[in-house]
Amino acid sequence: MKEKIITKASEMFLKLGFKSITMDDIAGEMCISKKTIYKYFCNKELLIEESTTAIHKQIHQIIDRIIAQNYNAIAENFEIRKMFKEMFQSSDDSPIYQLKKHYPEIYEKVMTREINECNTTFEQNIKKGIEQGFYRENINIESYTRFYYYLIFSIKGCTSSEKEAQKIELEILEYHTRAMATPSGIIELEKHLLNYTTK
Repeated sequence: MKEKIITKASEMFLKLGFKSITMDDIAGEMCISKKTIYKYFCNKELLIEESTTAIHKQIHQIIDRIIAQNYNAIAENFEIRKMFKEMFQSSDDSPIYQLKKHYPEIYEKVMTREINECNTTFEQNIKKGIEQGFYRENINIESYTRFYYYLIFSIKGCTSSEKEAQKIELEILEYHTRAMATPSGIIELEKHLLNYTTK
């Protein structure tokens, strides 16, 4: 039952926001009593913590599956961006923005957890792109990884509209890729930008 509550709460938090959803809402959606939820979670903050952990795990499992498909480095980044777009497409308000605004301590824990995971993914992508000839060989990988991370997550935490956040994140991906790209990388980037915007 605990896992079912986490799964349903995670789904509702992503769709409607961490602040908007109450324990009553979750209980009503699951057709259980609020008392049942409190049996496993003494307060909403604990449920949010467990839910963000579950969401984090789900996201990185999907990212791992995308990486395992062996796309080229630029295509890989666009596939990951597509995954985020699909996952958050039903949200009007940014869940990350709500988390930062209303539950700052949990937000800080989430961001700390994301640093290691995302930095590793970004770094591996840059190394792959260099090997494939899409990114320049003289890149300072550590700096570019850090730049991209800070740009992406500063937008997520400071933009209240999910639609606006996704638009800016795509622009950041383009900016990040152009800064690293070789001529063949630019051609690959333009192809994916065209496909992404026409879908």
